[in-house]
Amino acid sequence: MPTRKEILEIDGLEVAVSNPEKVFFPRTGVTKLDLVRYYLTVADGALRGVGGRPMALKRYVNGAEGEFFFQKRAPESRPDWIETIELRFPSGRTAREIVVTNAAALAWVVNLGCIDLNPHPVRAADLDHPDELRVDLDPLPGVPWEHVLEVALTARETLGDFGLTAWPKTSGSKGFHVYSRIERRWSFQEVRRAAVALAREVERRVPDIATSKWWKEERHGVFLDYNQNAKDRTVASPYSVRPTPDARVSTPLSWDEVPGCDPAAFTIETMRERFADRGDPWAGIDDAAGSLGGLLELAAQHEEAGFADAPWPPQFAKGDNEPRRVQPSKRRGGPPPREGVVPPPAPGKRSGPTGRRRTTMPLIEIARAATEREALEGLERWKARHPEVWPYLGPTDVLVDPMRGRSTTWTRIRVNLRNVPEGERPPQEALEVDYDPWEGVEWPAEERAP
Repeated sequence: MPTRKEILEIDGLEVAVSNPEKVFFPRTGVTKLDLVRYYLTVADGALRGVGGRPMALKRYVNGAEGEFFFQKRAPESRPDWIETIELRFPSGRTAREIVVTNAAALAWVVNLGCIDLNPHPVRAADLDHPDELRVDLDPLPGVPWEHVLEVALTARETLGDFGLTAWPKTSGSKGFHVYSRIERRWSFQEVRRAAVALAREVERRVPDIATSKWWKEERHGVFLDYNQNAKDRTVASPYSVRPTPDARVSTPLSWDEVPGCDPAAFTIETMRERFADRGDPWAGIDDAAGSLGGLLELAAQHEEAGFADAPWPPQFAKGDNEPRRVQPSKRRGGPPPREGVVPPPAPGKRSGPTGRRRTTMPLIEIARAATEREALEGLERWKARHPEVWPYLGPTDVLVDPMRGRSTTWTRIRVNLRNVPEGERPPQEALEVDYDPWEGVEWPAEERAP
């Protein structure tokens, strides 16, 4: 049976929406066509965030509750009016990515199953010099939302003190974003260096609730993820719909809206009316490009004071001034390796919570899941079985980690039982969710383990 299509005419261009009645958000009934029409309603704002930028395609072909995959390379079959640009990644590989330039292109990528939009912080006209500094606030589990907002307000104050204009938005997920437009004069490495200095300064101003520490065992409160400014990193752009059950939107705000804001209030259903009534609070962002000079001077002061570079993501080459990429608890000078153990794997699994690595921490694994939601549901089942253990655990004792798979990510949850009396610690049990991202993969002969 041929697939039904709906043809939309957008600024003189035709966009075919396949399976327009396919439900993308089962709990709200939002269809693919609803999603496309939402983006057309807010196109002026959405294009301000994604327009003219290379974009990785994050495709949910079966809707928000299905699996997704990343597609960096532009589809071979595409209209001749869809623009592309070739990017070179830290690995040395290249890919020709989509560049959305108008509302029709916006609708076209949404039709591919792109629920949220994930552009790079550069324009296609200049791939080597970012025009955005992105502050990604990532709270640890259990951190109150008001602490996230307080860190956001401190980030605004700090950026202003260094000559930059801050623009806030909800992430549409658990965190918060603060952007600053910057002049296109600095490399990715320099922008990240400025972001590290900013994170450390915010931490200095509100040390009880903010952290710049990369290793999770050292974090507390709200982490300022400076590595979102490294090359090849993308962030959900303004007006992006997120794959949450209620179809939340990553919503640009004015600063007077930030105190007490509720991310749950911003969804596909509420955003149309809000955009029609208020317009885009970020309408002036492109006229507010500032200089990184002040933050780079701060970075130089940090270096003179003995601060090393902060750790980079693992796929990047190690920097000259970068500390060792080893968790602090596993560095030499700590407990001798013989004092650690390799935690046992869950029944039926070959590897445990730390793979083959030793640890002095009593870790157990709870779930390996295709989505974070499924993993957290598994954690809730584990909590229900062990209600006597849960009160001993703090926010940093529950480790929720996104893991790289074939073309998407999956989620692992571990629990550190260090604060649980030894006699009350539950053993490693069968995983609550047991997802194998490599199931069915046939590895080439040269990549098979000996």
